[in-house]
Formats: sequence, C-alpha cells, structure tokens
Amino acid sequence: MLEVHEKLISEAVTPVFDGDGGAELVVAGEPIIPGALIWRGTTYPILHMLSMGKGVGPCTHNSGERYVQKHWYRFETTGGMLMRVYFERKARGGQVKRRWWLYSVEKQT
Repeated sequence: MLEVHEKLISEAVTPVFDGDGGAELVVAGEPIIPGALIWRGTTYPILHMLSMGKGVGPCTHNSGERYVQKHWYRFETTGGMLMRVYFERKARGGQVKRRWWLYSVEKQT
C-alpha cells in the first residue's frame, strides 16, 4: 500500500516558461502555467497539472467585495514529485518576481 507524505516548504520558486509559455493552458484572468519550477537550484519540469483552485479574500478598501488572492495548483513533476504551489495575485512587499510559492511537496513511499 502506498503512503503519501506531505512536507511543508513555504519557499519562493522561480517559474520557467517554455517557448509557448504554456499557451494551451491560458485562461483569461489566470496566470500562465510554467513548464518547470526552479527550487533550491534544481529545475523540476512539470509533467501534469493534477488540480487547481482559487483562494479568495476581502477587498482591501472595505467595499464588501471578495477578490481572488491566490491561484492554487498541484503539479506532478517528471521525477514523480507532487508539488502544491500557489501564485499570488499581489506580490508581497512589492517583490514582483516572488509571486510563485512552493507550499508543500509530496512523495509516495
């Protein structure tokens, strides 16, 4: 029986976009899906997107409206690692390049 072990990471990752930038997965209002992620100096090519979702929160101007703040994804890499990743619509502290975050990794044993 396979066991899945999820490990919390919470680190910024660098997206790598291939020649078409994942154009076949582009949806209006959604971030472009990278072809790979660089984490701790290693490139992890994305084989499949297993799931996606959105995290919403209140408007910062107290209007009562709710807005998408994060786009969540679960990717399988070519090496078999499962990565739970999110994209922040508004970068933290104005750091535009740090919008993709690796939330956790899963390995099957």
